[in-house]
Amino acid sequence: MNVGDVIASSSVKVERINLVMYAGASGDFNPIHWNETVATQVGLPDVIAHGMYTQAQLGRLLVEWLGDPGRIVSFSVRFSAPVVVPQDGGARLELQATVAAIDGDMITVALSATCDGVEVVKDAVATVRAA
Repeated sequence: MNVGDVIASSSVKVERINLVMYAGASGDFNPIHWNETVATQVGLPDVIAHGMYTQAQLGRLLVEWLGDPGRIVSFSVRFSAPVVVPQDGGARLELQATVAAIDGDMITVALSATCDGVEVVKDAVATVRAA
C-alpha cells in the first residue's frame, strides 16, 4: 500500500425509505429528511439525506476495507453540500477512500463522497491502525 492508492470505493443508492429507516435508528425525525413539502418550504430543493447518514456510508466503506471497526482511531467529516433525494429514482452517493499518509502502523485515509458530481463532504479523514 502506498500514498495515493485508492483502497476502497462504492456506489450507494439512497432512497427515501433509507432516510426513514435512518430516522428511526438515529431518532432524527426532522421532516426535511422525509417530507418534500416541509423541505421545500424551508428553501431546500427537495428532501435531503441526514448528514450523518452520509458519514455512516463512509464509515461502512472504511469498515468493509478494514474488516475490524476497532482499528479506527479517529474519523471526521465536514459536510459541504446536501444529498438531495428525489421521490422518483432517489440519489446515488459515490464514495472513495484513498491513502493520504502512512506513519509507522498508522494510516491516514482521505474519504470522499459525491452526489451528481457535487462533493457533499470536505476534509473527510480517518486515521486507522494497520493490520
